[in-house]
Amino acid sequence: MTDFTTRYEALSSEITRLYDQLYGQHPRRDECLADLYATLKRAFENRPEALRRRDGEKAAQESDRWFTSNQLAGMSLYVDRFCENLPALPARLAYLQDLGVNLLHLMPLFESPAGESDGGYAVSDFRKVDPRFGTLDDLKSVQSALQEQDMYLMLDIVLNHTSHRHAWAEKARQGDPVYQDYFYFFPDRTLPDQFEASMPEIFPESAPGSFSYVPECGKWVMTVFHNYQWDLNYANPRVFVEMLDTIFFYANLGVDVLRIDAPAFIWKQVGTSCQNLPEAHQLLRLIRQCVAVATPGMALLGEAIVAPAEIMKYFGEGPYAARECDFAYNATQMALQWDALATGKTQVMLAAQPELQRKPRGTSWITYTRCHDDIGLGYDDAMIRQAGFEPYPHRRFLMNYYSGQFPGSPASGALFSVNDKTGDARISGSLASLCGLEKALAQGNGQQIELAIRKILLMQAQSIFAGGLPMLFYGDEAGYTNDYSYLGDPGKNYDNRWMHRPVIDWEKNQRVYQPDTIENRVFAGTQKLLALRKKLDVVTDRSNQVWLSPHNSHVTGYLREWEGQRLYCVFNYSDQAAYLTWYAYKEHGFTPARLVDHWQGTTLTVGLDHEYHVIEPYGFCILEVSETRN
Repeated sequence: MTDFTTRYEALSSEITRLYDQLYGQHPRRDECLADLYATLKRAFENRPEALRRRDGEKAAQESDRWFTSNQLAGMSLYVDRFCENLPALPARLAYLQDLGVNLLHLMPLFESPAGESDGGYAVSDFRKVDPRFGTLDDLKSVQSALQEQDMYLMLDIVLNHTSHRHAWAEKARQGDPVYQDYFYFFPDRTLPDQFEASMPEIFPESAPGSFSYVPECGKWVMTVFHNYQWDLNYANPRVFVEMLDTIFFYANLGVDVLRIDAPAFIWKQVGTSCQNLPEAHQLLRLIRQCVAVATPGMALLGEAIVAPAEIMKYFGEGPYAARECDFAYNATQMALQWDALATGKTQVMLAAQPELQRKPRGTSWITYTRCHDDIGLGYDDAMIRQAGFEPYPHRRFLMNYYSGQFPGSPASGALFSVNDKTGDARISGSLASLCGLEKALAQGNGQQIELAIRKILLMQAQSIFAGGLPMLFYGDEAGYTNDYSYLGDPGKNYDNRWMHRPVIDWEKNQRVYQPDTIENRVFAGTQKLLALRKKLDVVTDRSNQVWLSPHNSHVTGYLREWEGQRLYCVFNYSDQAAYLTWYAYKEHGFTPARLVDHWQGTTLTVGLDHEYHVIEPYGFCILEVSETRN
C-alpha cells in the first residue's frame, strides 16, 4: 500500500476541493465523499499485481509520458465486424503486429439492446460483455494475450448516459424517486422547453429534440442523443461515485487508455447549450486525480469533438494544464486534411494551427484520418475566412464534393445528420471511398486507382507524423471501400455511418501479402509509415512541432526537432506536381545541406533559394536533416 498511500496523501486534499466545487452544498455531501474515498481504496486493493507492476513501468517513463511515445500505434475496430467475437481476436494479433499496430481500441463491448444500441453506446449493463461478443472472461483473455505481446488495450466508457434498459432506468421508469434522480426527470414540458430553447439538436433527422416522454411514470426524461439513451444527472454525487467505481472496474480489467465518450455533455444547465460547461471540466479533473491515486497507469481520452478552442480545454487549463484528459482527438486536423484534399489548398489547415499548437506538453492527440463516426466540419469560420473563403459556401462545397454531388468529384460518400434548418451536415464514407477508390474501381480507371492510393497514403502519412498517437480505423489498412450491407439491417439502415464500418473479409485481407494488389499497396505503404515512425524518436510527442511558412498553397508541412534530430514532413495536396522553394527549409535557425527522404529512400541536396523541391501529385516526403551548412 506504500505507493497508494503516497499518492493518496499527495492528492486527497485536491480531490476533496474538486469534489466540493461540485457537491459542497449537496445534502449528501459527506456520505458520498466518504464513499468516494472508499471506492479509491477498494480499486487499488482489487488491482491485480501484474497491473500494479505495469503502473510502475509506465511511471518510470515519466520524463516522456508512456503514451506520448513514437513506439505506439493504434487501431480502432468493431470486434464482431473484424473477427466475429472476442475468442477469435487473439488469432488476429499477428496480422496487426505485422502491420505495426500495438494498441487496440475495441469499440463498445458491453451489453446494449439489439436495435437500440447506437453502435454499443447505449449501455444496459456496464459490467457485462454483450453475448454477441463473448463473455467478460473472453475479454480478460484478450487483455492477457495483448499484455503477453506487449500490446495495449483501449476501451470506451459511456459516462453521459445509459440505455433506457439499464437497471437504473428500469427502476426510474417504475417511479422509484431515488433512481429518477439518477437522470433528468420532469413532470411536464415546462423545464424541458426551457432547456431546448438553447440546446442544439444532435441528430435532427433521426432523433429530434432532447427529451422523451415515459408513459409508465407520466414524466419527461432528458435524451440528448436518442430516445433510448437517458442522460445521467451528475449534479447527484451518487451518480458520480457509481460511475467512478465503473471506471475503476475497467481500469482493473487492464485497460491502458479509457476513452470517455461525449464528455462535453456530462453537465447540464438550463439556459445553456449543455455542452462544454465548466462543471464538465471539473468532473473530468476530479476523475483524473482519482485515477492518478488508484490506477495511475491508465490514461484518459476525452472524446470531445468540438471547436478547436474548446478542444484545448479538455487537456486542462491553469493549474490543471495537462491534468485533465491525457488525450483528445485531433478532430480539427482530421477534418482539415479532408478540406485540403477536396480543395487542393492548405490555407485553412494552416490557419487552425496557432490554436492547435497550444496543447500542453505531457498530453497527446489521437491523430486519425477516419474513425467509426462521421466527419464533421466544425472548425472555426474565422479560419475559413482567413484562408480567403466564405464559410457557408465553402462547407457546402465540401459536403457536395464528398457526397459525390459536385461535378467531377471522385468521392463516394454520403451526408449524415442533415439539418434542414441550418444547412449543416456531416460526412460518412470509408477512407478509400472518399479518396476515390470506389469510383475508380467501378470505372476500371487505372490512373484514378493510382491517384486514389496516393491520396490514401498521403492522408495516413500526415496523420501518422503529425504529433500524437496515430489511430488507424480497421479496413483502411487494406483499402476497404464502403460496405452497403447495412442497408439490409433494420437496426442499422437508418444510420449511414455503417457504410464505413465494414465486415472484414479475411480472404480479401490475405491479398495484403500478394504483390501489386491494391490491398498490398495500401497495407505495405501503411506498414512502412508506421515502421518509420517507430524508427524516428523525434516523432515522440514532446510538443516539438513547428509548421512551415506557406510558400506554396498546395503544400503543407512541419518540422519535428529534438536533441539535434530534425525531421521535415511535407505534403502536396494537389493533383499536379508542386514546386516548393528550398528556402522553406532554411527558416528555422539552421541551413540544411542534405535531406534523407525516408519514404523514397533517397538523399536530396538542398538547392538555392530560387530553385525548387518538386513534389509529385499527392506526394509527400519524410525528410531527415543529415548535413547542415555552416
